Amino acid sequence: MHPDTATLRSFSQSLLTLAEVARRAPPDRLMNDALMVLRQLLPFRSAWWGECSDSGTPLPRKNWLHGRINLSASFAREWNELADDDVFASDSMRELGTVIRASGHDDLPPDVEAFSRRHALDHAMAITLEMPDSGMMFFVSLYRSEAEPGFDDDEAERFAQFTMHLLQHWRFRVQDLLLDASSGASDGFALADTRGGLLYLGARLGQVLHSRYPDWVDSPLPLEVSATLAKAPCALALGPERLTLQPCGELVVIALDRGGRSSMLPPRERSAAMLYAQGHSYKEIARLLQLSPATVRTYLRSVYLHLGVRNKVELLGALGHGS
Repeated sequence: MHPDTATLRSFSQSLLTLAEVARRAPPDRLMNDALMVLRQLLPFRSAWWGECSDSGTPLPRKNWLHGRINLSASFAREWNELADDDVFASDSMRELGTVIRASGHDDLPPDVEAFSRRHALDHAMAITLEMPDSGMMFFVSLYRSEAEPGFDDDEAERFAQFTMHLLQHWRFRVQDLLLDASSGASDGFALADTRGGLLYLGARLGQVLHSRYPDWVDSPLPLEVSATLAKAPCALALGPERLTLQPCGELVVIALDRGGRSSMLPPRERSAAMLYAQGHSYKEIARLLQLSPATVRTYLRSVYLHLGVRNKVELLGALGHGS
């Protein structure tokens, strides 16, 4: 396959635009804005993206958080009710990293066929990718109506390459926001807006929430958790588990408390310490946490005294292992 010069230029420009969107767009708009960039490269009528789990995990097969373009607000809830019958989704989850395409409504289970016709999913193209550290899978699905052509091979290749770049940008953004990328514990975190709308969910935290709230299936967070977000920084006990909630700009980071002395730090001090241990400067930390550099220095002095550490290496160890 040898794309022409115009196609290469168009694809290159879309990746440059994607990088700019990833740098400037608010986290709650990043995915939507990125897919609008893709739409200029690869026209589609509607789209859906999010994190999902397969039935082979401790979580049931569900879509746990999602964004959508030109699809109804009930789309995710309706899909969750028929997820186990959706062969198209099963194929995509089984063949990670491979673009799956389908056209028409023939040979579908009755409930899936009705869902597909109701939302004009006449031509579908999807890719599911493993999201490292999360324990979840990341997917993007594009749709066209019956009056439009099906997705061809060239479009599938462009879709695959663009989506892999998109996931990488999203992972970097999430890691910056979670402030704990070096600990390898991203499966114990979630990122939400103050209304409880999920932007990221780790599988381990998802298991805890699903165990506590068996009927909860997707964004927004369960009501008890959502109602607590406005009080952050704070903690919330869920049976034997304890969640810590800390502001992160206009968002809230929700984390499973791993115990130890470091978990007793106030959330803002712990966040500043995590960033400092990972090599961020006072100025960068102040920007990320919306603090002054002087306040960051005060926080770090307090953390060093509280944890009894003398340098960044000891600090990272105390934070990472809950010493």
